[in-house]
Amino acid sequence: MKSRGLIILYILVVWFAISFVTNLIGPLMPIIIQDFKLSLAMAGFLPFSFFLAYGLVSIPAGTLVETKGPRTALLLAFALNLLGCLPIALYPSYATAIAGLFIIGLGMAMLQVVINPLMRTAAGESRFAFYSVMGQLVFGLASFLSPWVFTKMMDAPQAASKPLVWVTFYWAFLVLFIALLAVTLVLRLPQVELNDNEKTGGYAAYRTLLSDRSVRLYFLAIVAYVGTEQSLANWMSQFLSDYHQFSPSGEGADAVGRFWGLMSIGCLLGLLLLKLLDSKIVLALFSVLAIVSIGLALFGPAKVSILAFPATGFFLSVMFSIIFSLALNSRRDLHGAFSGILCTGILGGAVLPLLVGALGDWLGLRWAMTVVFATTAYILSVCWWAQPMVTNETVSLKALLRGKTSMKQAAHGLSVD
Repeated sequence: MKSRGLIILYILVVWFAISFVTNLIGPLMPIIIQDFKLSLAMAGFLPFSFFLAYGLVSIPAGTLVETKGPRTALLLAFALNLLGCLPIALYPSYATAIAGLFIIGLGMAMLQVVINPLMRTAAGESRFAFYSVMGQLVFGLASFLSPWVFTKMMDAPQAASKPLVWVTFYWAFLVLFIALLAVTLVLRLPQVELNDNEKTGGYAAYRTLLSDRSVRLYFLAIVAYVGTEQSLANWMSQFLSDYHQFSPSGEGADAVGRFWGLMSIGCLLGLLLLKLLDSKIVLALFSVLAIVSIGLALFGPAKVSILAFPATGFFLSVMFSIIFSLALNSRRDLHGAFSGILCTGILGGAVLPLLVGALGDWLGLRWAMTVVFATTAYILSVCWWAQPMVTNETVSLKALLRGKTSMKQAAHGLSVD
């Protein structure tokens, strides 16, 4: 495939765009609350509208990729993203933000469904794992940069005299999605043959799966994980402002950026630990540390809280991938339909932040955010009831180090005994 490198670069740019746009919501929350004079419950509808779209469109998007191919799915996704940004940029208000984020969420969900099989086809089966990890690193980089760029823009001297300065982001996103639409129209994309675990399956498959108690438990685990992640990412800046008087556009946005940055670093450590330990042990360890970190973030003093919130991202980093793999490894069939059900669990990112906002108006944000103790406790429970048919392959630390040494020697053209 002559254009392989160009297509891979295109996919990495798409990953960057997905992450940058999605993770702007967290640092924006306290600014929008202030600009539009919102209650916490009303603000909770912002992430709700975005992640509700994920829950609604994940399975239909998979069907679209199967029937119409990747180009049609990509063009429709970018058109939806463009359509969602337009009302926010032209007529910024609470109502247009809700509607716009919902439409953007539809587009983002479609992109996430199509981008993995496209990467597998473009990179080739033998290189897919490498480029998947590269995609996650690009995703993590954008997650870190999004709040950082937000901080720089909000701290610019002209921002103080300009109302709703954050709307500039959505004008920039309009330009970005127009460019991606144009590139998608002219780029020679390969035909994608979906693997069995990428196919959505029919009604009978979903009915069979949903009658299985373990499928429903794993679905709730994904709901719990995404709900925890998004509740912390979207509310930490407001919490740090309310309880410790940190600037939402300064230290608060920086904390959100470090949350996502440490999540990327945690993924790298997780890859190493999964070579050494059973995935359920890794999940248990990170879950306990996440609960401790959340406790310090919510009830510690200011200097502890502003460090503990980002640290929680590090401990959440391995949860989604481990839960997903434990779920798929618990069945020998219907993996594509099962993946669709699990991806629908992303709507946890809609439900839990909204619940936190509603409780925050009643109990205060600190006590409202304690609901994430329940969701992380549920994730911890997965370690006890999960019964995968296949466990992750592990090696001893000595063997792992010996393997790394062998690879280094091979890279330098040295013989290995």
